[in-house]
Amino acid sequence: MKIFNNIFLGKKILIYGLGKSGISSYKFLRKKSDVYLYDDNHKINLKLNQKVLSFKQVQKKNFDIIIISPGINISNCKLSKFLKKNFLKIYTDLDIWFSFYNNESITITGTNGKSTTAKILHDALTDQKRDSRLIGNIGNPALSEKNITKKTIFVIEASSYQLDYSRIFRSKYAVILNITSDHIERHKSLKNYVNAKFKLLKSQIRGSFAYVKKDDELITKKLKKSEYQAKIYKVQTSNLNKKFDKITNKYFISDGNKENLSFILKIASKLKLNKTKLIKTINRFKGLDYRQQIIIDKKNLTVINDSKSTSFASTLNVLKNLNEAYWIVGGIPKKGDKFKLSKIKCKNFKVFIFGSHRKKFLNILKNKLKVKSFKNLQDILKSIFLEINSQKFKKHIIFFSPAGASFDSFKNFEDRGYFFNQLIKKSINAKR
Repeated sequence: MKIFNNIFLGKKILIYGLGKSGISSYKFLRKKSDVYLYDDNHKINLKLNQKVLSFKQVQKKNFDIIIISPGINISNCKLSKFLKKNFLKIYTDLDIWFSFYNNESITITGTNGKSTTAKILHDALTDQKRDSRLIGNIGNPALSEKNITKKTIFVIEASSYQLDYSRIFRSKYAVILNITSDHIERHKSLKNYVNAKFKLLKSQIRGSFAYVKKDDELITKKLKKSEYQAKIYKVQTSNLNKKFDKITNKYFISDGNKENLSFILKIASKLKLNKTKLIKTINRFKGLDYRQQIIIDKKNLTVINDSKSTSFASTLNVLKNLNEAYWIVGGIPKKGDKFKLSKIKCKNFKVFIFGSHRKKFLNILKNKLKVKSFKNLQDILKSIFLEINSQKFKKHIIFFSPAGASFDSFKNFEDRGYFFNQLIKKSINAKR
């Protein structure tokens, strides 16, 4: 553990946001500094009440450091003016983690595929007897891990929000899987979003390694504009079928997941992982909940739950490989998101749209696809199963990939995914 000249020791610190990362930051720092807490929801975590400040109390104190949770938008929160005034004092839990540990880390970012890539890489390291810890946007908060040794290696999933707020964090291995337009509401422009992702490479020093998608337009453009100290590997993600002849896992039929694997194979080679054992890990991988998750796979029916999809780009990797599919869309459309599949390739599926924003989706999709619009998911599934039951000898695929944020009707994509699974169970039982 690094202690010498640590900027987080003996300071007056405000932690803003009392979710998992905020609470773990408090527990990690409470005996090392004078730590105070604030959350927009003043009723949150009453057990820590003696340290939770009111809005007025925060304004009166002069803090050395402010630790902010990634989910907080400094342009649209209760402490917005205070944060803008103290912008140079803002750090994240990843900054704290980096300031205390010398361990090797592999940090994975990108618009799509972060969680899957991070989880497989972590599984591969664990299966080969490495002390791997999965932290960040997936797994445990960065500061909650225990019993860390010099040999511990961290696999970190980092969102654009985490990277944007981080000030001193860096990683020996950096991965940018892909970049497409996303989170523009938060970052204000595509340029800002790309810059947030590239902070991961910009922070690296000599002796570091970066892996980026070779034929990604936004990545290629950004690489030409700046110089980086890390050795950069451009990962080929097209024409990958020959590489994967020993991979039999159905989860990797989509182009997106094949791209994830291309990065894993490249990084695994650098880490000197045993390839035979790696293939076994990949073939055992069952996927993550609500991320292209096959929840039913029968003779005449396959159901895929991809509730995690919040944009057309994340959906297309699977959609373009499906035949006779019922594609279910809904939620809050992303600003500037475009549906880039040609009309000819759209003949293999029908679209069913639900929710309060269905008119926006309808306007985007109606010229390329057969579209039906419904108020809710229940009505969609009734319609789909009526059609399926009338064509019993045909193979059908239900693809729940909303391509929009979940916050119009659900807490998060997990809540939406769980709700869909329950509806499918009821529909299957009703068929009997």
